[in-house]
Amino acid sequence: MSEIEEAFMRIKTHKGVKGIIISNYAGISVKSTMSSSDTAKYAGLISSLTLTARSIVKELDSQNDLVFLRVRSRKYEIMIAPDHEYILIVIQNPDEE
Repeated sequence: MSEIEEAFMRIKTHKGVKGIIISNYAGISVKSTMSSSDTAKYAGLISSLTLTARSIVKELDSQNDLVFLRVRSRKYEIMIAPDHEYILIVIQNPDEE
């Protein structure tokens, strides 16, 4: 099993995880555990949000960079870990028992 597959399996076992997506900054998914329509929607919107957040962090302090972004809504919590080429997106229901 590859390193990526092991990481996916480890993340999926956490309580409340609804989906995991790896996408590039163009919003094209590389790997996902969600349906193709949900993957396309999340990947496209999250890549745009990540680029905006990274730009804001750089504007506030040019020596700094975005490392992690967490967005919480009434239903889900979206955790975003941007890298140089890819974005890891984890969607979870934080209230799931």
